[in-house]
Amino acid sequence: MIKLENVEKSYDGTKVLKGINLEIETGDFVSIMGSSGSGKSTLLNLIGAMDLPDSGSIAVDGHNIVSYTDEQLTLYRRKKTGFIFQFFNLFPNISVFENIQIPLLLNGIRDDRSVTEFIKLVGLDGKEHDYPYQLSGGQQQRVAIARALIHNPDIILADEPTGSLDSVNSRSIMLLVTRLTEEMKKTVILVTHENTIAQYARRRVNIRDGVLSQ
Repeated sequence: MIKLENVEKSYDGTKVLKGINLEIETGDFVSIMGSSGSGKSTLLNLIGAMDLPDSGSIAVDGHNIVSYTDEQLTLYRRKKTGFIFQFFNLFPNISVFENIQIPLLLNGIRDDRSVTEFIKLVGLDGKEHDYPYQLSGGQQQRVAIARALIHNPDIILADEPTGSLDSVNSRSIMLLVTRLTEEMKKTVILVTHENTIAQYARRRVNIRDGVLSQ
């Protein structure tokens, strides 16, 4: 499903990714583990088309997204991927329901029933009218998970999803991510610096100084 060949990326003259080659099969759950500054988040952003490489190719379902137009990249991000961020990235002035609804609205879909179902799936029934500041960190990440899945993307990209949570909430969130993505048959790419979190994946890849080892 996803194939990276000789991917390189530099920022301000510093090479962050060095000749990355990686294949990820449909339905796989892969963790990319590395310390801060290793290039793992940069790699995730390239797969999610949040940025583009300086060289190399990133093929998704046989299509090289590096050659996409801006419009094609926007559609790819909206339809193909779902992001879960470390700091949740919820909109503070709208409700739980409205935060989860955003990907559907961006895709021209109005489906309140699905939003309500996802709120129940992530264990937040009764919280739909709450605002992010009224929720705990673990609850906010559950909103983010529902938002990442609501538009039925093929690929879930999780960037340090438990980095802002304690160990109890971290385990709860990872069990939820694992269960939902398995049930929905999603391809999951998780980046983390924590071995205990990487172990939830079926396959683990390490990155150090912009170089992968498997």
